[in-house]
Amino acid sequence: MSGSDPGDAPRAFGFEQIADCGSMRVVGLRLEAGQTVPEHRNAIPLALIVTGGRLLFDDGRASGEVGAGEMLLINPGERHRYRADVATSAYLVFAGLPGVRSRTWTLRRKS
Repeated sequence: MSGSDPGDAPRAFGFEQIADCGSMRVVGLRLEAGQTVPEHRNAIPLALIVTGGRLLFDDGRASGEVGAGEMLLINPGERHRYRADVATSAYLVFAGLPGVRSRTWTLRRKS
């Protein structure tokens, strides 16, 4: 993928809607090495589950890496961006009903 020919550039990142039940939407994400998802915000909570590769994230306050089998929780309104340094795939699970006030994520812990 190196070279000066525009055809050698990584193709655009791919999103594919997998499920939508009204209260929840599941989207597949695929990034080639070197591709990014620019900074943005979501109106509803998002769980990002990496299924292959690793995703580098930055929310302006903290940055880190999420590997295969790991999950990143993003609260409504948080600015964030992603970058892949290797081919990466993930599921994005958007939770919340339109018109219903969003709540931040909480994890249940085993007692």
